[in-house]
Amino acid sequence: MADPLAPLITVEHLDHAFEEAGAAKPVLHDINLSVHPGEIVILTGPSGSGKTTLLTMLGGLRAAQSGSLRILGAELLHADPATLTRLRRQVGFIFQAHNLLPYLSALENVRVGLEVHPDWLERGRPAMDARCVALLDEVGLAERASYYPEKLSGGQKQRVAIARALAGQPQLLLADEPTAALDKDSGRMAVELFRRLADTQKAAIVMVTHDNKVLDIADRVVNLDDGRLVAGG
Repeated sequence: MADPLAPLITVEHLDHAFEEAGAAKPVLHDINLSVHPGEIVILTGPSGSGKTTLLTMLGGLRAAQSGSLRILGAELLHADPATLTRLRRQVGFIFQAHNLLPYLSALENVRVGLEVHPDWLERGRPAMDARCVALLDEVGLAERASYYPEKLSGGQKQRVAIARALAGQPQLLLADEPTAALDKDSGRMAVELFRRLADTQKAAIVMVTHDNKVLDIADRVVNLDDGRLVAGG
């Protein structure tokens, strides 16, 4: 039986580099970080410090090159495609650019977050749609369920993206500037949903943000500077 107190994220001596003009350009240097069930960790730091790179690696969207990266019990260094697919089904992603599908309505975009889960597919479309409507209501968009992204404001698109990420009740939520397009009240509503997910589902949440108004939601604030953890790690 899995230890309920064991970290959901364990990063040890993680380095990462991009290839630029035929040479390796280091981006992350000797990262060591653990995140436990029910914990919200906020990543801060200047632009270009490696925050988004680290976030995508935690979700298995970018391959680990060296060190150890254990996420939800799976080692991602040299992980095979099946392991990465299983991991991604347990992770909710909120991207800064929304990444909504333009040919799907708000409800259908949220449903995409459920269609990767075999158990939700077994429950059928009515159950999935009821879950999606409930989530859109939580983010204040129930009356926009049939709207397509082109008819939504930037903040509304972000709220749809948040609902999509929360749809499958993920064990791990990764969010890149989730409140950037939101007004003060909507931003507070969003982070309170994150806090509820952490408290009730014991999910781990890692959020990149420059929004000082939401720092109080975090259990820890971790600062990245030039690819290195300089505080709170």
